[in-house]
Amino acid sequence: MEVERRRRRRTIGDRDCSCASTTMSSSHLCPLAFSLLFLLLSCCGEMIGASASNYTTLRLARIQRHLERINKPAAKTIQSPDGDIIDCVPRHKQPALDHPLLSDHKIQAKVRGREGPRNYSASDAARRAWQAWHHVGHCPRGTVPIRRSSVDDVLRAKSLFHFGKKQMRVPLARKVDAPDVVSGNGHEHAIAYTVNNQEVYGAKATMNVWDPSVQAENDPELYGDSRPRLFTYWTSDAYRATGCYNLLCAGFIQTNNRIAIGAAISPVSSPGSGQYDITILVWKDPKLGNWWMSFGDSMLVGYWPAELFTHLSDRATMVEWGGEVVNMRPNGEHTSTQMGSGRFAGSGFGKASYFRNLEVVDADNSLVSAQAIATLAENTKCYDIRSFSNADWGAYFYFGGPGNNPQCP
Repeated sequence: MEVERRRRRRTIGDRDCSCASTTMSSSHLCPLAFSLLFLLLSCCGEMIGASASNYTTLRLARIQRHLERINKPAAKTIQSPDGDIIDCVPRHKQPALDHPLLSDHKIQAKVRGREGPRNYSASDAARRAWQAWHHVGHCPRGTVPIRRSSVDDVLRAKSLFHFGKKQMRVPLARKVDAPDVVSGNGHEHAIAYTVNNQEVYGAKATMNVWDPSVQAENDPELYGDSRPRLFTYWTSDAYRATGCYNLLCAGFIQTNNRIAIGAAISPVSSPGSGQYDITILVWKDPKLGNWWMSFGDSMLVGYWPAELFTHLSDRATMVEWGGEVVNMRPNGEHTSTQMGSGRFAGSGFGKASYFRNLEVVDADNSLVSAQAIATLAENTKCYDIRSFSNADWGAYFYFGGPGNNPQCP
């Protein structure tokens, strides 16, 4: 779980992107983040805390009005054991439909003809991660679960304008077949990516879920904690003005009443013990052009409407899977924020984090094993990656690392 014709990416200009969880170029579908884990499709283009007492009554009033717009009236409310509040909002009243381009949009309940591309079946891992709020309730049919935003959530952002958005980065020149990531500016990666400028209409992977340690100065401003969460992101102009995380602005249309985008994932893996993973698929509906996201066993979560995009209305040219960490060098040292499990790729199964069964959707709307995979890690003393292939896991890789260590000062 943040698809486009290509030039650049997060730093990208003039590109459309979708990120899903689950953080996939002609595509940007970013699936998910556990420090940040992402699957990104592309073809285009840190923490401030505060308390309510620091703000004027006028500013708090503006924040409250904004929250009233995005926190839609709920048919049912669920208090999750991890502290989140989940509102079950009638499907036809969800935030996405506030977008001016979607004023006459008819919600697509399912993909015509099938629930995904040809050859799609969920992988047979022994254990599946789910979401914590399921322990105490479920949303009724006809509603969608939405994590409620609070005043404190907004106050952790730089401003009301920045709430729920990524910062635009200055575009960097790169080679056509180079991975669509922004190195520098404190961002470090360990990723696998497709090469040869392929035509891509979707991507899939099963990713290992961990709860990495995050250095205090880097705690995520969006949620106020470092729990692993399923999230999405979209933008149609390289993060300049459009797009947001999850459902914090009009855009992504949710159709499922069991998955709360932005909610914590549970349980998580532990070294030498139970390993939990989730499967994310993002692909383009060949009939209507919407970009759908599914979770686990072919469970449709929702879609990014075709109306949102220009470049992504066609296809993607690259897919990326892997991890990302923001390293602002607090106290002049490399951050100790972990990537993945916090172990290097050489630790292997049960210790290092993995992505397995990497697949792409081709022009025939068929899922095929990803071929010609390259890898990138800017600083292998801090985070690294090793790719492999076998009959059971197809194309896969281990990745991650501890961040600050004697070899990564």
